[in-house]
Amino acid sequence: MTCTRCGTVLEEGDLRCPVCALPTSAAGSPGATREQVLRCSECNASLAYSAERQNPACGFCGAVMQVEMPVDPVERPELQLPFGVSKEQASASLRQWLSTRGFFTPSDLASSATVDSLHQQWWAAWLCDAEALVSWAADSDAGSGRSDWAPHAGQTPMQWTNLLIPASRGLSAEETSTLAAHYDLASAAPAGDGPEVEQFDVQRSKARLTITAALERNAAELLQGGVIPGRRYRKVKAWPLLSKLATRRLVLPAWVVTWQYQDKRFRAVVHGQRASVVVGKTPISWAKVLGVVVGVVTLLATIAAVVVLLNR
Repeated sequence: MTCTRCGTVLEEGDLRCPVCALPTSAAGSPGATREQVLRCSECNASLAYSAERQNPACGFCGAVMQVEMPVDPVERPELQLPFGVSKEQASASLRQWLSTRGFFTPSDLASSATVDSLHQQWWAAWLCDAEALVSWAADSDAGSGRSDWAPHAGQTPMQWTNLLIPASRGLSAEETSTLAAHYDLASAAPAGDGPEVEQFDVQRSKARLTITAALERNAAELLQGGVIPGRRYRKVKAWPLLSKLATRRLVLPAWVVTWQYQDKRFRAVVHGQRASVVVGKTPISWAKVLGVVVGVVTLLATIAAVVVLLNR
């Protein structure tokens, strides 16, 4: 189906054209159906419902999940990337990651941490192709004279191909940002279904707003690569006027790990196609932090005492 005014290809669930906003009749599109899902009571992620899995733990945070019938139709993923990292490789990568977390982590972190669970999970994202005329405004150091900053503005055409925009509720923005840069999109195949696949359960109108906001952020980053004059920038704003927008729903593989150290639980995510990419939080050794602070204070006191003696 295409928009009768501007010719833009309409997608499943579009109530308005994403380019010219003309109302459509796509509300009842066949690709979006009402069905039961499993909803996490903590992170709000949703997974495909399976009658064999009664109140399972959430694949992302471990909380209990409940059966729910969303008011809005559930959109199914179209594409799915395969796993290229085995469970054994993910476990070894986690241990390696724990052993290289820096000076301020506990010295026995890698040896004392215990893994509670390690399981595969596919998280949701949109794959976006777009074209737009981007209007922008920013301050930079170009032409600032005696001031630090000077205002600049302009317009530039931009296009995006296979821009990955996270749609996951189960993973944080930091986690998806780290993972997204390392997937082999060429390995995508038609998506399957199952309890490990995160569902696309946001309203289509909200999905479009999320995608548009992501395009604005990405355009602001690209503008600082040579479009805006100068070497330093601030207050960069971008407003894309879309002439083309096409999205596909994609699910991406990751190993989600829950582990404990001294009775505290943590989560890490190992990339499903590149084992060396791991993201998560680790505990801090406050004894080491205190030791460094005491050492710095002692050093400063020694330097001050030497200066006083020399002045005498």
